[in-house]
Amino acid sequence: MRRFSFQDKLNLLSKLTLRRAWNGLFVLASYYSSKYTGRPVQWGLPVSISIEPTTSYNLRCPECPSGLRSFTRDTGMLQNDFFRKTIDQLHRDLFYLVFYFQGEPYLNPAFLEMVRYASQKKIYTATSTNAHYLTEDNARRTIESGLDRLIISIDGTTQEVYEQYRVGGQLQKVLDGAARVVKWKKELRSKTPFIVFQLLVVRPNEHQIEEARELAHRIGVDDIWFKTAQIYDYANDPHQLIPTRQSYSRYRSTPQGNQFKGQLANHCWRLWHDPVITWNGLVAPCCFDKDAQYKMGDLQQQSFVEIWRSEPYQQFRAKILKGRKQIDICSNCSEGTRVWGD
Repeated sequence: MRRFSFQDKLNLLSKLTLRRAWNGLFVLASYYSSKYTGRPVQWGLPVSISIEPTTSYNLRCPECPSGLRSFTRDTGMLQNDFFRKTIDQLHRDLFYLVFYFQGEPYLNPAFLEMVRYASQKKIYTATSTNAHYLTEDNARRTIESGLDRLIISIDGTTQEVYEQYRVGGQLQKVLDGAARVVKWKKELRSKTPFIVFQLLVVRPNEHQIEEARELAHRIGVDDIWFKTAQIYDYANDPHQLIPTRQSYSRYRSTPQGNQFKGQLANHCWRLWHDPVITWNGLVAPCCFDKDAQYKMGDLQQQSFVEIWRSEPYQQFRAKILKGRKQIDICSNCSEGTRVWGD
């Protein structure tokens, strides 16, 4: 679910063109038609896309494929020329672009150049970072790139707690990097990016929620969000990460073990508006397909439109409409049925 402040909403609306609005209506209509008839149709192009700057990652987070170095797919860096070719195909209809899938975006040397290119196309741009590379130069260049939203993972208010999930990380680097971005945003008198602290609520840090709010206020970021954690082996929870505070957990404890709270209705908004593109051009159906095992196509060999309207994509949408619980990447997903912007 994406959240917006008043200023952020105004900025988002400034990216809207007649063509993008028309496309969005087509996408929405095709989603609801598919949902209620059980027959997949796709009348528009994506409203939003996530693109992967890199699979490289500097930390060892226990529930992160990048951190665990557990990919079975190829790893590498998104190339600037390939990124530009992709955006050139999509920018007239594309409204929202997330520079994140796996990995740490700032490890790609061309990352901020790519942000600038998308910003010049009047696309709303967002990224998520662990903030270890927000040096003075990168903080300034982040503001100058035109990035619209910067999500900074905080995940603890003390080093002892922070490093229990962000293994190998240094909390002080995160705070210093965030402070630099706040400073340059003020110095350059920029209204963007909308700077967010995001705390992934896990058992080690759930007692620090109020402290995290105070820390966000002290650093001067625009907002703080609290996100529930996806645990792959939630039945056993081997790292003891599921929080005891039920309002911050995707799971509930039962005599039979931990169970997922989600309902998993047989439809998914993401399949109609929000695909993922990996660093090397594979198109995956959504951000829960971390290993791109459900490859819809390859942008090195096909155009995006061909992939988006291809038989494999339509078959996957049909499979979702018939039985979402039977698809492994859906079994632990809490977001698929929400409509974009809710």
